[in-house]
Amino acid sequence: MRCALALALSLALPAVAAAADAADSADVNELQRVVVSATRTERAVEDVAATVSAIDRERMDRELVRDLKDLFRYEPGIEVGANSERFGLGDIRIRGLGGNRVRVLVDGISVSDSFSIGSFSNAGRNFVDLDTVKEVEVVRGPSSALHGSDALGGVVSFVTKDPADYLKDDAGSYFGLKAGYDGKNESLFGGATAAFGGERWSGLVVLNHHQGEETGNQGGNAALDARRTRPNPQSNEGRSLLAKLVYAPSDRQRFRLTVEGSEDQTDTQVFSARGTALSMPGAPQVRVLSQTGDDHQTRARVAFAHEIDSLDSVLADSLRWQVYRQDSETTQRTREQRVSVIGGREISPTLRLREFNFDQRVYGAEATAHKDFATGAVEHTLTYGFEYEDTEFRQKRDGRAVNLTTGAVSSVISPDTFPVRDFPVSKTRNAGVFVQDEIRFADGKFRLVPAVRVDRYELRPQQDLIWNADNPGVKISDLSKTSVSPKLGAVWHFAQDWSLFGGYQRGFRAPPYSDVNLGFTNLQFGYTAIANPDLKPETSDGYELGLRFSTAAAYAQLSVYSNDYKDFIESNRQVSAPPQTPLIVFQSQNVAKARIRGVELRGGVDFGQLSDRLAGWSLRGAAAWSEGEDKTADRPLESIAPLTATLGVAYDRASWGVELAGRFAHRKSDLPAPNRFATPGYGVLDLLAHWDFAPGAKFNVGVFNLADKKYWDGANLPGLSAGSAIVDRYTAPGRNLGMSVAVSW
Repeated sequence: MRCALALALSLALPAVAAAADAADSADVNELQRVVVSATRTERAVEDVAATVSAIDRERMDRELVRDLKDLFRYEPGIEVGANSERFGLGDIRIRGLGGNRVRVLVDGISVSDSFSIGSFSNAGRNFVDLDTVKEVEVVRGPSSALHGSDALGGVVSFVTKDPADYLKDDAGSYFGLKAGYDGKNESLFGGATAAFGGERWSGLVVLNHHQGEETGNQGGNAALDARRTRPNPQSNEGRSLLAKLVYAPSDRQRFRLTVEGSEDQTDTQVFSARGTALSMPGAPQVRVLSQTGDDHQTRARVAFAHEIDSLDSVLADSLRWQVYRQDSETTQRTREQRVSVIGGREISPTLRLREFNFDQRVYGAEATAHKDFATGAVEHTLTYGFEYEDTEFRQKRDGRAVNLTTGAVSSVISPDTFPVRDFPVSKTRNAGVFVQDEIRFADGKFRLVPAVRVDRYELRPQQDLIWNADNPGVKISDLSKTSVSPKLGAVWHFAQDWSLFGGYQRGFRAPPYSDVNLGFTNLQFGYTAIANPDLKPETSDGYELGLRFSTAAAYAQLSVYSNDYKDFIESNRQVSAPPQTPLIVFQSQNVAKARIRGVELRGGVDFGQLSDRLAGWSLRGAAAWSEGEDKTADRPLESIAPLTATLGVAYDRASWGVELAGRFAHRKSDLPAPNRFATPGYGVLDLLAHWDFAPGAKFNVGVFNLADKKYWDGANLPGLSAGSAIVDRYTAPGRNLGMSVAVSW
């Protein structure tokens, strides 16, 4: 532990390009960035009683961010999982917790849930086109007191671009073009932005398009079967639209209409699925001759918002509210040809066609108000509001098998008789009210921040013909739960440039619709699933303590945390078997208790503030160490990343700059089972540069994995044995180039 902390203290924050003008380099102090997600008020990071990361548009451009994995490339403690064979990027993990246990927001609206079942169905959460985003904020640790269910592990909040971001100095219009290349998947991308404004009306339109191939790795086996370690061939294409119309009847209020849409298509030749497939004992051997994937996902959002900056009311000084609808849909089609093998002969050639669909539609409303007042020498900022979401979830798997010899078509692909639903059509209602008081003592040197939120969750499943045919006699259950989430934080500026922060936060996650009601009964194989209306919400208790230092020349933040989780929901747990019951019975249950604790450090130095001869030079870095324990099974948590760190040295002038950035990880040693492949430690260097070569014209370029090092990102690894022949399939890309050029007028 002492060695890990010593290593962390020797590093300073993620590799990020410094400000374009060396004279303004003090702006790189990340503790002075203004964030909203942590307190629902605009506060500098140094005044927030939690660990918060903020990534702005300039940093995304200079780091050539194209996807979620790029976005958190230099953020130790945050990982992005991926499926290397076909489905690509999936969930975001904060301090070891991911999936639907992290709340992901776009302009305050939740991104679709993830859902996967089997080898042919995997709906992820990669629904955000980062070229429409101007800032990303990440709150680490439980955050349900202000953000409700699913904020068990933290919050990732995307804020999209706005007309005011481009119409500077009373400009009436703005036009911008951007194009580039990403070498890790041989992709090309381009986009156009147009904004206009007048005395009362303003608007924005952002259009983006990209197309590319599979993400590279350093596997060397190009076999056209399950031995393959090179990536499966892919082609992908996507586009997005963001449009906003803003009406400001006065300087202190705005009405905003937002329309957003995105679409992505990926086609995959799944060579790694070819070869001998699993079959039932006693059944003929099965050989897969070919498999292709056709994956499509869309997201569409319409929102109407109203902001009032100044209210003459005893109840509020400012108010923001919005109503919205959002539809997200994932459709994945699989085409597979296989044969049975008897006595070395291939017989019964069969074409299997599968389709998976996951559709989530949400209507919602939210409002947040602020009120400043004083009681004697004590100042208060009261923040309160509500959130309401009405969501419908539909999921279906369909398929048919075609005998290529006889032409016979069957809807039976054992053990399923298609179509099937793995959970019934489900409607949920989430309603929450919250209140927070930022109490400032001693001229603001000490802040006490209590908050509490009450959430009501209701699940109403609906039977239909597909569900009833696939699950005869299976009872479905409604569910209603109420949860109270308190929070208490404090920030103490105890000396010039120094402050302490810390506190307690409660997190919770309502029992998911797909766990309360399971959907499979198979008499042939002798098993069934039953509902569990008694599931409890998953909860967490998070404690954090930190120290900050901030001057014009340097800043640093050290924090330690401990999060206790309980009542984790284990899906499809076997609860009985014959002769106790006629069939093997599965049921989702609350079983797990876990603890995750760790240390995080971030900091930076602007050497130009120390000496004029060092103007333009800066150093930044970060480190994160954590350990996790499944206290129920008494074993380490596999989702915990090893000690990771980043370090960047940058030199910036008025119109250009360059940075050498390093990413480092320790070998993963705390595996939950013996004989598992442990990701080796690594150190990878990236070289970034930017050049403002003309007014309104910018060029960014980066060479990533400069030394072409072979390494593994642990977030991408499934459970592999130490002697597995396909571990290279999950290696990260080798040396690759990225670049972009943007012009505006």
